[in-house]
Amino acid sequence: MVQVRHTEIGALVWSFLYFFCLLAAYYVIRPVRDEMGIQIGADRLQWLFSIIFVAMVALIPAFGWLARRLPVNRLLPVVYGFFALNLVGFYIALEGGVGLRALAPVFFVWVSVFNLFVVSVFWSFMADLYSTEAARRLFGFIAAGGSLGAVAGPSLTATLAPAIGIPNLLLISAAFLACAVGCIAALLRIATRQPGGGERFLHTSEGETGERPSLWIGVIRVARSPYLLGICVFLVCYTLLGTILYFMQARLVPEVIPTPERRTQLFAAVDLAVNTLTLALQLLATGRLLSKLGVTIMLAALPVLSVIGFLALGVATVVPVLVVFGVLRRAGEFALSKPARETLFTVVPKEEKYQAKNVIDTVIYRGGDAASGWVAAGLLGAGLSLSEMAFTGVPVACVWLVAAIFLGRQHEAIRGAAGAARS
Repeated sequence: MVQVRHTEIGALVWSFLYFFCLLAAYYVIRPVRDEMGIQIGADRLQWLFSIIFVAMVALIPAFGWLARRLPVNRLLPVVYGFFALNLVGFYIALEGGVGLRALAPVFFVWVSVFNLFVVSVFWSFMADLYSTEAARRLFGFIAAGGSLGAVAGPSLTATLAPAIGIPNLLLISAAFLACAVGCIAALLRIATRQPGGGERFLHTSEGETGERPSLWIGVIRVARSPYLLGICVFLVCYTLLGTILYFMQARLVPEVIPTPERRTQLFAAVDLAVNTLTLALQLLATGRLLSKLGVTIMLAALPVLSVIGFLALGVATVVPVLVVFGVLRRAGEFALSKPARETLFTVVPKEEKYQAKNVIDTVIYRGGDAASGWVAAGLLGAGLSLSEMAFTGVPVACVWLVAAIFLGRQHEAIRGAAGAARS
């Protein structure tokens, strides 16, 4: 299944289990977060999206400061231990009588920040642990561990939520994080036995030099490049449509399913379906489709699906249509659209790849979430029905499709020009 050398088997297995535990921990509580979104109410979600954006922009440099001052063997337990203690704190609050509605805003923001940082820390550690040559052979298998965790997490939640209640799910997530720390300890023991491994992981890297990514330089690079601006338009369309669907979910699901436990169970089942379909597509189809169909068709697939899906949802504004469309859309994003979108950066200069991509992945993506929240709230505030709100997604999906075709053609043109220059 994987080209692994005998001396790498131990590290590979622990890395696989580490990512499994990490995403299982997240996906156990993701359905809880979705239930919290309903507790908050669709008319207040735009405030939370804005708070998430501000929190992430503020915390990213703070985390960078911490990462520069702590060696890996201290940084990782600190990060995961901090989040695990947070989960225990939320559990104590719920068991102590704090209601779901009162805790919902804090938990909703916290989960979004949690997801960003724990996955970022994981891949940073993997980049430190493995050489480039080993990464090419092993990272696909390690990523599959995360995909399996993303299936196991919502499976547990869907099964256990009605029986044990929401507070105990937080302890299960914390237990997975504790297991992830155990995997880190095992990996550090393996790494420090290698020549030079102890020096690499037990000391800080303050003496290293190199230009740090600049937010403002990245903004300037994006503004000067029609290609990068096209990627921004592509992302903003994606986030806007996703937010419209999320607001519709927050209004529609409570009308059909009255209890928090049953709604949490539904959201877990949706996550399970999304992650199972994503894993199947990643293993069986993504690489072949990207190679055979090319970037343009892969980028255009999700906008076309969205045109059809929003039309169907406008005609039949019911939970089954919302669920089926949501599952197909999210699985298509993870398995088809995102790999193709990341491919777009392979043809840009190195400076743009790091400076501009940092801006696009943080400011544009999360800022798009925040702005989309206000747009969706404005549509509801203007008195639009859920059916009419769904129909407003159709022209946005059409703009998204145009951006996809533009980016695909530009990608091929830049790639062809680079090939001609080398020859």
